[in-house]
Amino acid sequence: QVQLVESGGGLVQPVGSLRLSCAASRNILSINAMKWYRQAPANEREFVAVITSGGTTNYADSVKGRFIISRESARNTVYLQMNNLKPEDTAVYLCKAESIWGNNWGQGTQVTVSS
Repeated sequence: QVQLVESGGGLVQPVGSLRLSCAASRNILSINAMKWYRQAPANEREFVAVITSGGTTNYADSVKGRFIISRESARNTVYLQMNNLKPEDTAVYLCKAESIWGNNWGQGTQVTVSS
């Protein structure tokens, strides 16, 4: 399996920025896809962004143009740079690894956007 630890969440004002990190226990280049999801209270978990082992990225329409997913293979870490944050971005953000070792989730990090 792949163990994942997210960090970087917190309280931020609207139009502010945050960068989330997801540290993996294995070489992230051997993981087929690293994804970010989010879940707000009473809502279903929703896809936010993905980066594949080949470096291809994709985003949910709701965050396109504001969020950027990237990786630092030397640190086995994937990042989610979140800009121009809105109150509706408030959620627990979770990292997911899809690999030959299965599908694994981190514990999540809370992001709250409020003035």
